[in-house]
Amino acid sequence: MTTSDKNALRTELLAARDAMSPFVLSQAIGDLAEWMYNLPIEVAAGDTVAAYVPTRREPGGTAMLDALVDRGLRVLLPIVPEGDPQRLQWGVYRDEQTLTEGRWNLLEPQGLRLDPDTLVEAKLILVPAVAVDRRGVRLGRGAGYYDRTLVGMPGQIVVVVHDTEVVDGELPEDRYDVRGQWILTPSGGFRPVG
Repeated sequence: MTTSDKNALRTELLAARDAMSPFVLSQAIGDLAEWMYNLPIEVAAGDTVAAYVPTRREPGGTAMLDALVDRGLRVLLPIVPEGDPQRLQWGVYRDEQTLTEGRWNLLEPQGLRLDPDTLVEAKLILVPAVAVDRRGVRLGRGAGYYDRTLVGMPGQIVVVVHDTEVVDGELPEDRYDVRGQWILTPSGGFRPVG
């Protein structure tokens, strides 16, 4: 699959996401928050989990983050650094009121910016994608921030997508792509890749 084919697929999937009803999106937010009480690996209060604040109809919501905090987990959220695409920085999520607009109007935590290597502390890393195949290959937005950041991280990577965004065929995979070990969808919950 060429780069233009990849971009066409991304455009098609994002258009389908834009057409989702508010009811379906609201249901997905609630379902994903519930799944945070049934994580695929054992975690204890004080453990670190990395997540994200959804944008542009990505699955999830602050309810998902609040559920993780409710479990006593330390939740890291990405901060996009200025300049060319590079590794993501991180901040600690406390609650929705402590989020502020960052680069490209993305919501990120206020306070101390943590080094990209802070992610090594995360037992579980929730990553948004436009689509994922059953091997754990992700189709992202194309800038490569997550691939740069996830290389060599020991935490289990969970690719979070809407139910219709798990594809049956194989997505194109570049040599620098980092696969997920788990897929999470609102109605299907966590399932291992493969």
